Amino acid sequence: MNNHKLRIAALAAGTALVVAGCAALTSSHDAERDAVALMKKDFHSRGQATLDRLDQDEVQKACTRYAETGKLPEGEAQHLQQAQLATVKYPADGDYLGDWKAGEKIAQTGKGKQWNEKPTAKAGGNCYACHQLAKHELSYGTIGPSLYHFGRTRGYGVDMQKYVYAKVYNPQAFTACSSMPRFGYHGILTEQQIKDVVALLLDPKSPVNQ
Repeated sequence: MNNHKLRIAALAAGTALVVAGCAALTSSHDAERDAVALMKKDFHSRGQATLDRLDQDEVQKACTRYAETGKLPEGEAQHLQQAQLATVKYPADGDYLGDWKAGEKIAQTGKGKQWNEKPTAKAGGNCYACHQLAKHELSYGTIGPSLYHFGRTRGYGVDMQKYVYAKVYNPQAFTACSSMPRFGYHGILTEQQIKDVVALLLDPKSPVNQ
């Protein structure tokens, strides 16, 4: 085979690969679209479980795209974190601490966002599913880091209170693709509930800091 024919064969092979790649991308996009359409057809809003959770926002789409590698490119991660930080609605009264006793109940409650929950019922944080919070707890999750002695090791000041409030409100503002729920952003917890959770972590009298 002469050089001219080799060049033609190589060009044809390259074109075939590009076409195949485009077809795969189109197929992947179509499959995702069809899957969402199927879920929206078969699932129905009931109680606190609504169909809007099937629609991915900017962060969720980005995290899905890079799910296989497990890490977003640094520039994109910073962009998403800045955008998510802008969504945090801080308390108008400037007070970030609530009642740690109420916060402990919230941390131990896993109710909320389920089909059998009344729309007006308050949800819980279910914090113990992922974190250790107090020494006396015999069972807790390890998906997230231990928060025991959180205030004692990080300080109790206003800057830390504001940080923790924002972290609970929208953890994606600090760690893109975090597994932690966006409790405030998605309206899972109310402003007062978030304050109570902040108090659980930062009140010196809380069992977290004993």
